[in-house]
Amino acid sequence: MAELNHECGVAAIYHLSGRGRSPMCTEHGPRQISRVLPRMLLDIQNRGQLAAGMATYDPDRPSLLQIRKDVGTVTEVFRLNHREKTEALMKQLAGRAAIGHTRYATCGQDDREYAQPFERVHIHKRKWFSFCFNGQLSNYGLLKERLLANGDHHLRLDTDTEIIMHEFGRILSRSTGPVDWVSVLREACGGFDGAYSLAILTAEGEMIVARDPLGIKPMCYVHEGPLVAAASESVALLNLGFENDQIKSLPPGHAILVDPEQGVRIESFMPSEKTAHCFFEWIYFANVASTLDDRSVYLSRTSLGKELAMAEREFNKVDLNPEDTIIVPVPDTSKAAADSMAFELSIPSREGLIRNRYAGRTFIEGGNRKAKAATKYTPLREVLQDKRVILVEDSIVRSTTMNVLLDRIRDVGGAREIHVRVACPPIIAPCFYGIDMSTVDQLIAPKYFEAGEDLSDEAQQRLADDLGADTLRYLPVEAISRAIGMRSDQLCRACVTGQYPTSCGQHLYQIALDNRGASVDQQRTYEQLAAAIEAG
Repeated sequence: MAELNHECGVAAIYHLSGRGRSPMCTEHGPRQISRVLPRMLLDIQNRGQLAAGMATYDPDRPSLLQIRKDVGTVTEVFRLNHREKTEALMKQLAGRAAIGHTRYATCGQDDREYAQPFERVHIHKRKWFSFCFNGQLSNYGLLKERLLANGDHHLRLDTDTEIIMHEFGRILSRSTGPVDWVSVLREACGGFDGAYSLAILTAEGEMIVARDPLGIKPMCYVHEGPLVAAASESVALLNLGFENDQIKSLPPGHAILVDPEQGVRIESFMPSEKTAHCFFEWIYFANVASTLDDRSVYLSRTSLGKELAMAEREFNKVDLNPEDTIIVPVPDTSKAAADSMAFELSIPSREGLIRNRYAGRTFIEGGNRKAKAATKYTPLREVLQDKRVILVEDSIVRSTTMNVLLDRIRDVGGAREIHVRVACPPIIAPCFYGIDMSTVDQLIAPKYFEAGEDLSDEAQQRLADDLGADTLRYLPVEAISRAIGMRSDQLCRACVTGQYPTSCGQHLYQIALDNRGASVDQQRTYEQLAAAIEAG
């Protein structure tokens, strides 16, 4: 189910009228604050490079909501390399409010129709809205089945984004007066199982930014005078010019509601009895300059490096002579951990791999990953030759990149030994909350490790032998919470423990285990959910 397996980015900005002028405005003024949105999307481009889009609100134009979206990077979609075309688009999209999205997909769904924001047009302004979201509904199959049960409804696309849009539309269709968006969110999201952070823009000039009650997906915001801005990562707000102490994380289960008349308020729409922040944000996805839920991504990754160094000393089977031993990060997300590990062990950290920054992320993208992996990194022979290389990677998911990388480090780089160190526990379970890890058979670790078992030296060495490394060591599960600085019960660690924070996620994992080795794709897994819950 291609659209369901993605990690995306959301951004939103609003300049209220009659309340002064924010210094964040461009020379075009508050009525064109939308010009800032592409810059915000560029800062979270790491979260999605397949498609991008934005929707804007202007009460003085016939089309109250205007959308631009397409397949491509932010630069491509908004023609940022062509001054005249960019200017024409920004004039067309000019508005005092805007929401935007960057998107990944996994199985070739490079169709403009899947790009966000989505829009529901209606003659009543209170029922006309656009929205975008980051996440995945693990009970997508149940919601789809319920919506199509009576035969009166039809879905154009195979995506939970459309389901969410119809859920909002169904509730709005019953309204006869002003819309209470807190109530709309409460009713719609009360039936959602999974992860979501979303932004909504209405034809009445309202903007709503919401985060799921578990806080699985991140959402940061700033409210400064007449300006409200929000984004999946703090770096998008920091680079607008806001200070770190002005940027806050939206509490789980809360929504920012911006009304052109009533101003700004933040309210709870769903109780949040616990959190389950996705630990993979700090390990891999987020920009290293971001701070999520008051935890610096950079500092978390340096703490992982300290954990690696501590584990290396305990392992005590690799010669750590700095004369012929170097630590090499797999660019770019492993660099902070590698540098930290090197510092702790007093070993040089060298850039022995140069990344082709236009090759994309092989972990997330579909297609021939092996071919992409071979062109993604260039080993530097002058750095690697005759060296004992401790190769630091943030995670190993499918192992395609690692297989090719190890061969190239030996054959092209001339390394004498390669010892792989992974700043993450083995990923033994699929993700049903928005990351492209959908079936057990796609993962390399379940072939060697079982959920709940301690990491054995024997299992790690078997994997090292199969990959072509001299040794391989993972971090234990408990190292993650120590590095991030959160209790384990505050994090979603389902992909490394098999313990999911939602009931549908746990059901789907059991289905995935039952389907192991049976060549059942993820779509079939979701279709089996209703039967599994009924039987249970």
